[in-house]
Amino acid sequence: MEYEAAVNKAKELRQLLNQYSYEYYVLDQPSVPDSEYDRLLRELQEIENTYSDLVTPDSPTQRVGGQVLSGFTKVVHDIPMLSLANAFNEADLRDFDRKVRETVGENYEYVCELKIDGLAISLHYEEGVFVQGSTRGDGTIGEDITANLRTVRSIPLRLHEPITIEARGECYMPKKSFEALNRIKEENGEVPFANPRNAAAGSLRQLDPKIAASRNLDTFLYAIGDITGLGVETHSDGLDLLERLGLKVNKARRKCYNIEEVLQYIAEWTEKRPSLPYEIDGIVIKVNNYQQQALLGNTVKSPRWAIAYKFPAEEVITRLTNIEVKVGRTGVITPTAILEPVRVAGTTVKRATLHNEDLIREKDIRIGDYVVIKKAGDIIPEVVRAITDRRTGEERKFSMPSQCPECGSELVRLEGEVALRCINPNCPAQIREGLIHFVSRNAMNIEGLGEKVISQLFNHELIHDVADLYRLTKAQLLEMERMGEKSASKLLDAIEASKNNSLEKLLFGLGIRHVGAKAAKILARQFLTMDRLSKATREELMAIPDIGGKMADSIAAYFENEEAEALIRKLRDLGVNMAYNGPMPQDPGETDSPFAGKTVVLTGKLTQLTRNEAKEKLEALGASVTGSVSKKTDLVIAGEDAGSKLEKAEKLGIEVWDEASFMHHLQA
Repeated sequence: MEYEAAVNKAKELRQLLNQYSYEYYVLDQPSVPDSEYDRLLRELQEIENTYSDLVTPDSPTQRVGGQVLSGFTKVVHDIPMLSLANAFNEADLRDFDRKVRETVGENYEYVCELKIDGLAISLHYEEGVFVQGSTRGDGTIGEDITANLRTVRSIPLRLHEPITIEARGECYMPKKSFEALNRIKEENGEVPFANPRNAAAGSLRQLDPKIAASRNLDTFLYAIGDITGLGVETHSDGLDLLERLGLKVNKARRKCYNIEEVLQYIAEWTEKRPSLPYEIDGIVIKVNNYQQQALLGNTVKSPRWAIAYKFPAEEVITRLTNIEVKVGRTGVITPTAILEPVRVAGTTVKRATLHNEDLIREKDIRIGDYVVIKKAGDIIPEVVRAITDRRTGEERKFSMPSQCPECGSELVRLEGEVALRCINPNCPAQIREGLIHFVSRNAMNIEGLGEKVISQLFNHELIHDVADLYRLTKAQLLEMERMGEKSASKLLDAIEASKNNSLEKLLFGLGIRHVGAKAAKILARQFLTMDRLSKATREELMAIPDIGGKMADSIAAYFENEEAEALIRKLRDLGVNMAYNGPMPQDPGETDSPFAGKTVVLTGKLTQLTRNEAKEKLEALGASVTGSVSKKTDLVIAGEDAGSKLEKAEKLGIEVWDEASFMHHLQA
């Protein structure tokens, strides 16, 4: 084909393929069979292979490049991508409506939209061509994921009009795609994703765009970043514009002229929710008029002109086929319901917690019962109640065992406790659970040593206590199932690196009763070495703020135990660090840090630091970090999805910083 003809043909093919893609992925109304689309795509590829200068950014052939990314660069949002305040019931919604009326008067309307359970994204188009896509991040700074977003077929590479615009929305994984992906993961022996939202987020953060392309993601756009010069006066006008440009906008949106219509919309979609091909976790309600939005304004974290109604925890019915008991690392016996698999809040549930024997008796839960299941906080499955009117008479009452199911020792109920407990220190279940705790993130943080690997090592009698982890050899590891040369080397390197951890990590990992991560750090900073701590008296321990009598007794008893003393000696001989090497909190009088002497509360999800990292930095700069907001709180740092703590801080008039402000002051 001559060059001139190739130019014209390539342009024609691009237009056709982009139109067919829009009809298929956005309108869900394909006008040609897949075979015709594939034939035209191959024809375009042949032309571009012959004349490489004819490749354009909006060519359908450019959706998936071959280059693997080395990482994601940061993107600063010109206009912050705020998160929404939450409403959990009708009273919250009526209170929101009252505040709107008090500010804008009685002449207003809302737009209600389905709250898609995915990952917030920003799409930038210049003169109609897609040039950049990013994550929301902390609302101010996100990550450039353009290469991965180009693989999402419902995101047009060229708009229907040559317009410069930023469109914001949600990238999600449809239910079918999620189920197919998890089937593949299970067949490959990999851990399946917990829910479609996690799967979508994980897919968009792949460094290889081909992986993202294989995940069949989709989008809905729901906002415009900057409306200046676009000739739109309302949010509904903005959505219509996005739709006209060829972007995918959810059809289920509706204008509502009062709060009663909003409540009706919520009731309607609460009922329809299970039939949707994608997950939603609520309804978003927005004041429609942009001028009224500006009048209402924003808080530091969220707009006052919008709110997200969150669905109550989803409840489903299934059959409880058995109750098993598990021995924890402290010897507590926990009953677990074994269920006929059922889908709850986006995942398949086969087990649910029953907490303790008293709860089972109180709720009269029996083996064979049909039961109501929900996820507490949409995360942990639990049994709500038994459906007694569906009993047949074949159901069996459950009794807790009198002996430990792992070691056969007599179980006891300690004074003041609800739980039964195995007090045999040599119980294999407690040893195994203690090993799992020792390597966990907040303890020694040994990457690659998960529950399955620990169980294999323990069952093969390669480890009997935590000291044995530091004696493992490559030859031993290679004998284990699914452990290759590279994996074994990485694991040994991680074990070796953990020897250098600061004392508080080791203290928490040892599992001393009542000593959590916070107490371990307090003790490590106070005594600096394991030797000094081991010789501390009960009185010396209790003189430390936050160390009470029960904890002091437990610490003293631990170091008086000969087995504990022998274990610490073995760890020391194997080269495990026994000293505190973390930052010391600064005296408020000796630093000009803005955090010095202040009581700080962290809430919501941070994107640039983990919660523990943020806490360590704050404490090193002289702050006291607490878990609850009170009149004594000086500062609240609010990350993504901050909830009741942020609301309480605003009511009390406490200073609130977002993550961007926090990072700025840390780096100042």
